[in-house]
Order: sequence, then C-alpha cells, then structure tokens
Amino acid sequence: MTEDISKVDQIIETYGLEQKGLIPVLLDIQTEYHYLPPEAIQHVSERMNIPMIQVYQVASFYKVFSLEPRGKHIITVCMGTACHVRGSTMLVDQISRVLHVEPGETTKDMQFTLEEVNCLGACALGPVMVIDGKYYGKMTVNKIEKTLSKYTETEVVANE
Repeated sequence: MTEDISKVDQIIETYGLEQKGLIPVLLDIQTEYHYLPPEAIQHVSERMNIPMIQVYQVASFYKVFSLEPRGKHIITVCMGTACHVRGSTMLVDQISRVLHVEPGETTKDMQFTLEEVNCLGACALGPVMVIDGKYYGKMTVNKIEKTLSKYTETEVVANE
C-alpha cells in the first residue's frame, strides 16, 4: 500500500530544507498521516538532502513517532504504580474487549490505537486514561464505553 504524500512538500516548505527542521517536519507528517509512511520518509530524505538512515534513526529514537499506521484516536492508559493499584489493568482489559485490540494495536477501522505507558504524571487522578491529549481521571470500567463513544460516529458496543 502506498500513501498519498502530496502534503509532505507543503510541510517541508514550512520549515525549510535545513537539517534542523527534520524533527518538526516529521512531527507534522506524523500529525497528518497518524504515522510516518515509508514514502514520506524517503521523500523527506531526498528533499532535505539527509541520508535515509539518519531520518530513520530520528524516527525510531523518539517515542512520539510511529513507523506503523496508528488510529485516528490514541488511547493511552497509565500503568504506573498509583494507577495500577487503582485498577488500570482492568481499564486496559475493558478497552481491549470493547475495541477488540490489545495494547500496541490499532482497530481494523483505524479509529483507535491502544497504548500503555509507565506514567502520565497525574497520580492523584489515577487511574488515568488519555485520549488525544485529553485526560480522564478516576476512570472506571463502567465509564469506558461512554467515554469512547465521544470519539466515534456511532455508539461503541462491547462484543460487537
């Protein structure tokens, strides 16, 4: 599958062709495509005259970048100690059941990617779930479906 990378040139033009613009260029590409398509990485390498291996090194070093397609909405569940003892594993289990994905996976419709992290820095609100940068504190298994439904066209139903 090849990605339409027509917007990559516009992104590159925003930051210029100097190497110092590589990270902002990759960040904007990530925002546009929800990951870094191989075609986009190759194009960035050629246009900015940066060796492909160097672009891949940057893309694989920073956790913010993904070389695999990700969902439109990123769900992040804190697995740190405070959240863990308050039930974050049950949240992940419920999200997995509802969306039919495991942590690190993306739904077939490319709407959601489920991720676990060690800490979100909001221990007092634990367990914490973040969707697209919006924090949901003191989450419970019973609130998962209602919260996820805010990010879908239609109501999310468990065991579809």
